[in-house]
Amino acid sequence: MRQRYLAAMLASTAAIVIPAQAARAQEAERNYEIGSQPLDDALRLYSEVSGREVVASSTLIEGKLSSRVTGRFAPRTALDRLLVGTGLIAEAVNGAFVIHPGKVNAKVGETRPGDETIIVTGTRLRGTGPVGSPVTTVDRETLDRSGRATLADYIRTIPQNFAGGPTEANVGYSARGYANSNLSYGTGINLRGLGSGSTLTLFDGMRPALGGSSGAFTDLSLIPSAAIDRIEILTDGASAIYGSDAIAGVVNVRFRNGFEGYETRLRAGTADGDFGEYQASQIFGTKWSSGHVVIAGEYYRRGNLPSSQRRFASEDLRPFGGPDLRSNFASPGTIVAANGQRYRIPAGQDGTSLTPADLIASNTFNRGDMQRHFDLLPNQEGLSLYASGEHRIGEHVTLFARGLYANRRYHARQRVFGPLAVAVSPANPYYVDPIGTDENITVYYDPAADFGPEGVRGKARAINSAFGARTDVGAWSFELSAGYGLQREASDAFGVVNRLKLSRAALASDPAEAFNPLGEGPVNDPALIERLRGGLAVRTHYEVWTAAGRADGTLFSVPAGEVKAALGVEYRRDRLRYAQTIDRSSDEPITLGVPGLPDRRIVRALYGELVLPVFDAGPHFPGSLTLSAAGRYEDYSDVGDTANPKFGVGWSPLPGLGLRASYGRSFRAPFFDELVGAANALNQTIALPDPRSPTGQTVVIALLGFRPDLGPEKAETWTAGLDFEPRFLPGAKLTLTYFDIRYRDRIGSANFDLFNFLIRRDLYGAIVSDNPAPAAVAALYAGPNFANPAGYSQSQIGAIIDARTFNLSRATVRGLDFDLGMVRPLGAGRISLSLGGTRLLEIDSRITDSAPRNNVVGVIGNPVRLRLRGRAGFTIGAFDGGLGINHVGGYRNTLVAPAERVKSWTTFDLQLGARIGKVEGRSLRLALNVNNLTDKAPPYVQFRTTNSALGYDPEQANAIGRTMALQAVVAW
Repeated sequence: MRQRYLAAMLASTAAIVIPAQAARAQEAERNYEIGSQPLDDALRLYSEVSGREVVASSTLIEGKLSSRVTGRFAPRTALDRLLVGTGLIAEAVNGAFVIHPGKVNAKVGETRPGDETIIVTGTRLRGTGPVGSPVTTVDRETLDRSGRATLADYIRTIPQNFAGGPTEANVGYSARGYANSNLSYGTGINLRGLGSGSTLTLFDGMRPALGGSSGAFTDLSLIPSAAIDRIEILTDGASAIYGSDAIAGVVNVRFRNGFEGYETRLRAGTADGDFGEYQASQIFGTKWSSGHVVIAGEYYRRGNLPSSQRRFASEDLRPFGGPDLRSNFASPGTIVAANGQRYRIPAGQDGTSLTPADLIASNTFNRGDMQRHFDLLPNQEGLSLYASGEHRIGEHVTLFARGLYANRRYHARQRVFGPLAVAVSPANPYYVDPIGTDENITVYYDPAADFGPEGVRGKARAINSAFGARTDVGAWSFELSAGYGLQREASDAFGVVNRLKLSRAALASDPAEAFNPLGEGPVNDPALIERLRGGLAVRTHYEVWTAAGRADGTLFSVPAGEVKAALGVEYRRDRLRYAQTIDRSSDEPITLGVPGLPDRRIVRALYGELVLPVFDAGPHFPGSLTLSAAGRYEDYSDVGDTANPKFGVGWSPLPGLGLRASYGRSFRAPFFDELVGAANALNQTIALPDPRSPTGQTVVIALLGFRPDLGPEKAETWTAGLDFEPRFLPGAKLTLTYFDIRYRDRIGSANFDLFNFLIRRDLYGAIVSDNPAPAAVAALYAGPNFANPAGYSQSQIGAIIDARTFNLSRATVRGLDFDLGMVRPLGAGRISLSLGGTRLLEIDSRITDSAPRNNVVGVIGNPVRLRLRGRAGFTIGAFDGGLGINHVGGYRNTLVAPAERVKSWTTFDLQLGARIGKVEGRSLRLALNVNNLTDKAPPYVQFRTTNSALGYDPEQANAIGRTMALQAVVAW
């Protein structure tokens, strides 16, 4: 048999026969330290270490790169790992390994030949990749050479991800995409900008507990980066495979469960000397005849980034050509007399002996830059632990268990409530009346002078675990598994003022109890300040229990190959608890929950998947064609049931060319706090501008809150693409994917634009009911949730407007993902070039079905038209390095009038590394990483929030600037 293989290879092209050393034929496990490099070099090194002979066609392996193999393995296992992503497999022939083409999905790039326990994201079938679906794999080496310390940091560089939504940089600055639910400064992923809830994040295929006050995202900052093997990103709808949330795609974090040996990582970095980070981690793995175990731990600490350290983080935008948006609250403050006249309080005094003559009459206020009190990024400190293990019982049954624990603490100065004007009475011993009326004055005063800046501190703790058993019976594999996840978050505010107590103190006559808001800086007795302090404490508790049974294997064989199927049942139970204690406007703290918040959610699901090879003509036209079909039925205890299909097709008409397409329906179940229903309803009368009315306004009843019939969001997803590896250009790859996501029944509300409801009837006509029936009006007036602060009569009501949160909007997202790569040998090493990105063609966002088309791609708060990420790298002997590029296209800022153009932002990253020593599997790699090499500042944006402003957009740019880090990775 061996001679037949050799003869066939030599008859067509030259063959490489890599001889074994004299001590070959040893099957014992050995330590391997083989980096990603030209495959022929890697095979030679493998043969030297393993003592096994390898036979391969020179044409077959030309231009291909090996995968990285680090650890202690048996010869077969090491070779299989080496060939990951090459599209090749090894077959044992008379003691040697012969390399030949396999049927592994080259696009997936992580299916390990011979390891049938592997399931790639996007399919439930083991040992294969999803048919027709685009999957991108980010391996361990890519993460190491990205220069990023954490997964949360790396995610920001992925072109398909939009940094709007729950990320640490958005806390306090944006409410879009549930960013305001991010209590503990976590970071989620938001593919296509459709919201973090529309991207499903998995840990080794399992759903983790969710974070935030709404349970709206998976917090990637809780994962120890040293324990990550790779990240698989599926960028099409996958609810037929995984259920809810998989509309924009799936991000599956795969852990280093097969690692063997010891690895220590140390990292220290800084940004301009004022933003330091430190990271230390250790991973250990060992194997025995019937199992293995891996344990990893990581400690990470990073300082805060104050706004005062970045000139663009200011409310005064005049240096950039913008307006002065500083606050009217300052220290010293401004007095507004009883007649409305303003008097600025002079600086350099403590407010105890002010006279009217000292005050400065003015039409303006003393201005304060509130932004300078805050942090752009919080102080973070985290400890995380990961462990996994497997043990085989007998010949067929394997038990497995995995667990992740994380504890992250944070501290940040941010706006919690903000200041309010203080009324000071003539009885106050510090009172000054600039106009002599002896009436109350109002002081616009910044309480940070006495109370310190507002902010929050707290922690997030998470436990995610999975355990189960699997067995093989003939051509089928069966698995039973269960999991438990828990995430607790605590947030405690500081620097908060109890407004009731402060107002009393401003009216008090006793000098020991009276509050003085008329000085500059801290002028009040610290004991008094302590008595006037308030607070806000929030606690969340999210739990998820899962159980699953699944089976997959071969149904039968056809001439083109094996027909495979997967079947499964799943059970999930989610629970969210929320409580907040407010000490702000009362004498005693008040503890509140969320009225109507569901106690739990139970989900039961059935799914099936089928893969059918239609024909396979090998390397000759028409090549091979494979079809797939999947379906999933889910029943929710709170929002009913749903069924979703998915279909895929993969065709390889010629060697090196693959065409694919997929179609699927997906959905997202509402978050818990979207299901509170009538418990939080408010029906209130209000007069709105109305150009149709003779008086210019119409009295309406505005329905506010959440509709009780709120249901899942739904979507249809189409993709089509190609994967091309031209034979005339070995080492080159091109991947191109067109995607079309049609998202309907989106959960939302238009109440943010309430005063335009009757003006923009083209947008809101579907949720405006003109001339409502008297009976309908009477029923609302008689309801328990009715409010009529202006005292309008029923006869004055001209319309009912539905501003509640419900399934009202839709969005269509179309675009292209592309990835080009080239790897070429260079002497004893190699060079590599890559460029990938996303070109968005359309984001058609409509508040109702009848609203006109509104393309918001390239508009602030949405993804830009073009995002790019590229890299030029080299490996020469023990040295490696690369220069990366990140590009964010320009866009329009429509939050200001007239709309302003925001410039594009391009930054460069530099990585240099050297491997020192390589003895018995031991090595040391030192690396220098410089991100944002030229220290390029973010482009100017007049970024307004509800109560402040910035000179940059935290959803599109990074405020850190140039960072330099040294890293050491020791394998031993």
